[in-house]
Amino acid sequence: MSDYRLLHTMIRVFDLEKSLEFYTRLLGMTLLRKTDYPDGRFTLAFVGFGPEDSHTVIELTHNWDQAEPYALGSGFGHLALAVPDIYQACERLAAAGAKITRAPGPMKHGSTVIAFIEDPDGYKIELIEKK
Repeated sequence: MSDYRLLHTMIRVFDLEKSLEFYTRLLGMTLLRKTDYPDGRFTLAFVGFGPEDSHTVIELTHNWDQAEPYALGSGFGHLALAVPDIYQACERLAAAGAKITRAPGPMKHGSTVIAFIEDPDGYKIELIEKK
């Protein structure tokens, strides 16, 4: 199983353009590919920090006929991103309009410095300082 690799995480998004703006402009990911499936009435957009053959990416699924934002449920927790300077990252994200739901600082039962933000659909993203 050493040749197994995590490829992507899929999340459903209500407004694809808002989500693409968030993940590319605010978080600095690249739109790797975007495909419309007219017969199925959905679009798949893949974003990430590097190419799919060597990086785990996020699949944003936009169902064209979704009339209301998705209920997030209680099973999903969060995505996690490494950042070199969490305080600078949160300052930049807040200035760009990102919702910071937990200010940067050490985690409750440890020394790792973390923060939480939300994407336009309310998905939580943990930022973890990795120098």
